[in-house]
Amino acid sequence: MARRQADIARAVGISPAYLNLIEHNRRPVGADLIARLAEVLEVPPDELAEGREEVRIAALREAAAHPVAVGTVPELDQITEFLARFPGWSGLLIAHARRGAGLERQLVDLSDRMTRDPYLLTTLHEVLSAVTSVRSTAAILVEEGEISAEWRQRFHANLHQDSQRLSLTAQALVAYLDSFEAEGQATTPQEEVEAWLAEPGVADPDPGDLTSDAARAMAADLLAGMLDDRDALSDRALTEAIPAAGTPPDPVRLAARLGQPLDLVIRRLADLRPEGFQGAGLLVCDGSGVLTLRRAALGFALPRPGDSCALWPLYHALAVPQVALARIVVTPDGRAFRTLSFAQRSQPLGLDGPLLTEALMLILPFDGPPPDDALPIGPACRICPRADCPARREPSILVPQGGQAQRSL
Repeated sequence: MARRQADIARAVGISPAYLNLIEHNRRPVGADLIARLAEVLEVPPDELAEGREEVRIAALREAAAHPVAVGTVPELDQITEFLARFPGWSGLLIAHARRGAGLERQLVDLSDRMTRDPYLLTTLHEVLSAVTSVRSTAAILVEEGEISAEWRQRFHANLHQDSQRLSLTAQALVAYLDSFEAEGQATTPQEEVEAWLAEPGVADPDPGDLTSDAARAMAADLLAGMLDDRDALSDRALTEAIPAAGTPPDPVRLAARLGQPLDLVIRRLADLRPEGFQGAGLLVCDGSGVLTLRRAALGFALPRPGDSCALWPLYHALAVPQVALARIVVTPDGRAFRTLSFAQRSQPLGLDGPLLTEALMLILPFDGPPPDDALPIGPACRICPRADCPARREPSILVPQGGQAQRSL
């Protein structure tokens, strides 16, 4: 049965006019939008992407935007001509760029685990401790003069114990490093909860499915909060109020119409993802800036727990509590997102208790090219290629060191 263009556009979360421009090859199509269209049309994503010139042009632009050599400026205005004259070279360049991006993601994961993994750090400390002990004992046996038989026996026993400890720890370390090749494994309770929460097709996931006690406790608290939010604002009440909130729907107007706090409405939108908020994500941080909840938006790459970008509007909201900040942001790969950030303060223990601050940022995919005033952001400094970022606090492992723009401290 034929489907109307408006129905298809509504199902993927874009306007019929924008879908019409896509069909006439007048707008680029990102990988996320292709995936959504393929799901709605019930066809393989490759079938939609195959042969589309704008997809290859977008891939070439993404390759050109990645800083490989400092001072290299590709001729972006000649991409179409290059693609037409050298389709083979274009395909090879796109393939290399995608392979490089995959290797960079692997490098980022390995680097994060090498520098932040508590098990790895503890194991390395144990190895160094055993090596130091063996070296010290051996030096005593070699450099000292006459040693009594009793003390010599003690030193030999120490050498045996330390060498055994070193051997077992080194074996465990090698086995753990071998596991780095396995992809998709959560390494912290927060990552485990995030992966569990993002599982498709599960309306109310069970915390008992998680492996660690810490993850189960975090998941139980999260579910309890989500259930309280659903009791305070039902799915039906939320969806029925959305049409009167403008186009695209304005969460601030929506909260006013429902007579509910804005933070509650933001959380419910990220949880339910109703029409107009498909693919929504949510970030929540406390007053110190530490992310306490991370629900990824469609296409929005999150860094490892503990990392973030200082330019995220989420942190701007901390300085102006009770003020909703709307901003379109653009990531290093050119993807744009609509964000709404809001912070609030509370004193749960009364006047004598501490003043607590919490900020939320609703993230929504933005179809089409980003506007000129979009805010350039990144995932985290260590894995962000924006060399000239004024908020950079450490060099990126993805950019040649000569291209780093260091701030004066």
